[in-house]
Amino acid sequence: MREHFEVRAADVAGRIGELTVPRAGVTVETPALLPVINPNLLTVEPERLASEFGAEILITNSYIIRNDEDLRERAEREGLHELLGFDGAIMTDSGSFQLAEYGEIDTTTREILTFQRDIGSDIGTPVDIPTPPDVPREEAEADLETTAEALADAAAVDVGDMLVNAPVQGATYPDLRERAGRAAAATGLDVFPVGAVVPMMNAYRYDDMVDAVAAAKRGLDVDCPVHLFGAGHPMMFAVAVALGCDLFDSAAYALYARDGRYLTVSGTEHLEDLEYLPCSCPICHEHSAEALRAAGTADRERLLAEHNLHVTFEEIRRVKQSIRDGDLLELVDQRARAHPAMLDGYRALLDHADQLEREDHASKGSFFAVSHESARRPEVLRHHERLDRLAVPDRLLLSEYGAPSNHEYDEVWRVVPPLGPFPRSLSETYPLTAETPERTDEAAERSAADGVAALAAANPDAEITLAHDGWHAAALSRVPESVTLEDLSGLGGGNESA
Repeated sequence: MREHFEVRAADVAGRIGELTVPRAGVTVETPALLPVINPNLLTVEPERLASEFGAEILITNSYIIRNDEDLRERAEREGLHELLGFDGAIMTDSGSFQLAEYGEIDTTTREILTFQRDIGSDIGTPVDIPTPPDVPREEAEADLETTAEALADAAAVDVGDMLVNAPVQGATYPDLRERAGRAAAATGLDVFPVGAVVPMMNAYRYDDMVDAVAAAKRGLDVDCPVHLFGAGHPMMFAVAVALGCDLFDSAAYALYARDGRYLTVSGTEHLEDLEYLPCSCPICHEHSAEALRAAGTADRERLLAEHNLHVTFEEIRRVKQSIRDGDLLELVDQRARAHPAMLDGYRALLDHADQLEREDHASKGSFFAVSHESARRPEVLRHHERLDRLAVPDRLLLSEYGAPSNHEYDEVWRVVPPLGPFPRSLSETYPLTAETPERTDEAAERSAADGVAALAAANPDAEITLAHDGWHAAALSRVPESVTLEDLSGLGGGNESA
């Protein structure tokens, strides 16, 4: 077990955790945002990041510091915390980004980790190979071998009480990502960044990003804190946390501000296109869109960066509360409606429902069926898989309405799309307490039909009748012929609340 990371609350694969950073003498609550600090260009001072925005940890680039004579001298003399003016935890990158961008750097893992240790970094990073998406498999495999050597070198460096990252690469090959995650976890290193996902996010390939992270998580141990390298837009925090990511770093707040862009949880707006500011953060409360546009270049950039930080940290807090409330997937569903590519990401997440189900709590708050995608949630999968545990009588009626006043069945169970069938005695058991719309959609009916089919398959000798409220033909086609169908849609009833 990794003693420096402890999970305090969880929902789906998301968790609220405590990352103990011994060298800094602090414990960081996760999910956490690490603002990216360029020591040559401080858009918002690190001291303010802590006092005004609540940042407990940030990230800067040790390669930039090492290669700048003035910064290097100051860092070696004063220490990194004094250089940046920040009392919290500081993670340092290694130059891998520069390697990916320019193809060559003049340092090794041993050299850069030693430098990071000497200047007082709290979490250091080796020189891995960030393999971009879609490269030939042979290239991805060769890069993984180089990264594995870097991790072995990192494990051999005397870093004192500095934690060390073990990046997980593998491009867009799920089996390589899983293999890399397993190898990284076996090193005994401390934090596990999933790398080279920025090109996917920049291209709005959120589904590919989800698949890459899900594969890495299959290889990593549950007690591995996971950092999604380069993920700083608030619109994707919910889906990434639901996958099991714990740390995010954001340069977006500053880069977008420099470009006159205004972050929201549903996307990015150009300041020049805004007549109103749809936010109540201190910046938007005190300024109009017109006033921001009229500000000088430096002031406008700083004010936009501060707004972007407020929105970003607010979303991290919202995600944490959703974990506490047990409704993280409802938040993911909301965020998925912001952009078609985010919806692709959500649907890709649900492709891994069996993986999520293994970590998801069996009992929590309310289940709200609010979209077609709700039918594919892990809770529905779990219910269907457990139907074979139920004792089924010889003659069973599954009904969307209540029990008939006169009947010859041994028992009457409820059937509620998307969950499917269950005894009325379990109606107060999660997720069978679900709130579902009366106007069910085809996806919900298909899911309920799959539940009926699972029940029938587990009890081939039972006589089962399904009384449904005019289900779609595509849903009814999934019900086995052994089940008798009755259409109640002309009776004027209605779905009961689950």
